[in-house]
Amino acid sequence: IFLFVAIAAPIVAVQDAFFVDLTNVKASPSFTHILGTDAGGRDLWARLVYASRISLAVGLVAALIASTIGTIVGVVSGYAGGWVDNLLMRFTELVMTLPTFFLLIVAASLFGRSVINIMLIIGFLGWTGKARLVRGQVLSIKELDYVTAARAIGAGARRIAIVHIFPGTVPFVVVSATLQVGGAILSEAGLSFLGLGVQFTTPTWGNLMNAAQSLHVLQHQPWVWLPPGLAIGMTVLSVNFVGDGLRDALDPRTKID
Repeated sequence: IFLFVAIAAPIVAVQDAFFVDLTNVKASPSFTHILGTDAGGRDLWARLVYASRISLAVGLVAALIASTIGTIVGVVSGYAGGWVDNLLMRFTELVMTLPTFFLLIVAASLFGRSVINIMLIIGFLGWTGKARLVRGQVLSIKELDYVTAARAIGAGARRIAIVHIFPGTVPFVVVSATLQVGGAILSEAGLSFLGLGVQFTTPTWGNLMNAAQSLHVLQHQPWVWLPPGLAIGMTVLSVNFVGDGLRDALDPRTKID
């Protein structure tokens, strides 16, 4: 449903999400403006709909970046072993000890608050769990008979890693990446709620909730912050359900009676 809303945003939104009407500021919900208007007179329903595009894109792209980096590090570390494995894993553990959300705030302040920057920042800080997961799978797979047979007939290290070992890690990477989409959406929402995420002119669910910092809005204008809050919660829950379903579908151990 949320993907459909994001794709069909111009049709679903009805109103222009970027039209400023200073004669109709902070209006209550009406037939014209389903969720009222914000401090700039912009239609909140339209902004909520268009925000689904940005928030979902941030989640998907950030998860893709994190999965790519984590998979490369995990495969190289697990297959190479020795000092390469030790170096990569110690670096991974070092990154894991850093306060991620604090680094997100610092990086967003240093590099700017564009959508692309937020995607890159969340992606480049979220790969560590993937690396450890993939490394563990590689250590298990590389001891299997078919990998030993490939090595015995003269297959090179690169071919064994890419053709024989990497495909065995894909189901785990797919499930983990799916679950990370929800985490990336929450990270972006947290940054935007604090005013450090995407610029307010670009609607995201997080910066729509930024208005909830006002006690008056919290108490008397629930239509301003409740819909984006529900959208975030339902999307993250939906993504987790998809991840659980993919894990059940792709994990061969669940098919053993």
